Amino acid sequence: MKLSTGDRWDLIDKISKETVTFGAYKHTLKDAIGELTVKPMTGIPVAIAIMYGFWSVFGSFAGFFTDGFFVRLFDAYWLPWLQEIFPGQGGWLYAIMVDAGGIESGEFVLSSNCLESFGVLTSGLFVAVGVVLPAIIIFYLMLALLEDIGYMPRLAVLLDTVLHRVGLHGYAIVPTVLSLGCNVPGVAATRILETKKQRFIMMTLLAIFIPCGAQIGIMQDLMPNLMGWILLYLIIGYFIFGYILNKIVPGKAPEFLIDVPPYRRPLLSNIGKKVGGRVRGFFVVAIPFVLLGCAIVGVLYQLGVIQFLGDALAPVFVGWFGVPKETAGPLIAAFLRKDLAVAQLDAISDLMTPYQMITAVVLVSIYFPCVATFAMMLKEGWKELLGALAVLTVVVFAYGGLIHLIGILLGVA
Repeated sequence: MKLSTGDRWDLIDKISKETVTFGAYKHTLKDAIGELTVKPMTGIPVAIAIMYGFWSVFGSFAGFFTDGFFVRLFDAYWLPWLQEIFPGQGGWLYAIMVDAGGIESGEFVLSSNCLESFGVLTSGLFVAVGVVLPAIIIFYLMLALLEDIGYMPRLAVLLDTVLHRVGLHGYAIVPTVLSLGCNVPGVAATRILETKKQRFIMMTLLAIFIPCGAQIGIMQDLMPNLMGWILLYLIIGYFIFGYILNKIVPGKAPEFLIDVPPYRRPLLSNIGKKVGGRVRGFFVVAIPFVLLGCAIVGVLYQLGVIQFLGDALAPVFVGWFGVPKETAGPLIAAFLRKDLAVAQLDAISDLMTPYQMITAVVLVSIYFPCVATFAMMLKEGWKELLGALAVLTVVVFAYGGLIHLIGILLGVA
């Protein structure tokens, strides 16, 4: 027997009356807090406070372990020990693996700290383990806590209107926040968006404007006084170019429906599994690329390739972007690991003004995605990857030149 639409609803109503029991609803404190954190008038101040607390804990925890423990361990014990036992001091293999050092008065001079040595076993391990690992652990711990409590869906609702301006919706906050830990799971998470247009815009913005937790950890440790300006430029670029992409990329950006769960007590087992899995991914994916990046950049320095590229690209670096030609090396390293590139920029910071350092770090961020993210984007589709790279090329030159122009107008470039 074929039922009409009205008959179907009547049947549904009859079945529900016989099977569903409604209890008395009691409005609890948890319900009240849930409502306050999802309404813009009260939810936005709460969101700002939570994000401020998030980054305060992130910076304090990462800085405490890096400066209080790992710097002393690597610079006072690990580096001197390797400098002494590794054979061939002053040779090319020694420079790549341990310490590139420097020449003063015709003599080879050893580096005094791991960050400036540029060796695979010194700078590579220190950046990966001493700086990035503490930052990654605390970032994923805080993120897992917010997820388990049930706050992330509320943040998605709050940001829905803003993200619609760039062709996305509230759920886009999930890949965005994940990318602040690592761009690879962030790109994978774009699959939760419904349309090709939304996935393309999200993937492109992540690859260009969202720095990973490793890069943020390095910036927090090496240049905390400049970090606010760097992030401000990246956030502004995110919305400017997101708005432009929304206008020129064909397709639809539909509304979204989301189930906002009640707040609940976090489970340590859930948090442990999430943090453990993500940190294991960092050891498997990130650390090998950091060490590989150190090795490749070291070889290129020894072969004179970095010097050649610096000289060849000097008109672009100096004239258009307003940064020294020495930034060629870090930009090459950025394709392998952006955290390593930022560390290399800090090592040549005496060649730059503070504004040039801001410009250089922003360029590293919006430059080609690291090779792991590049590979993940390729898995999402080669057409999407080529389109994202075309947008990226335009953004690098347009936004990099605009930042330099702003510096000139302000008299700080």
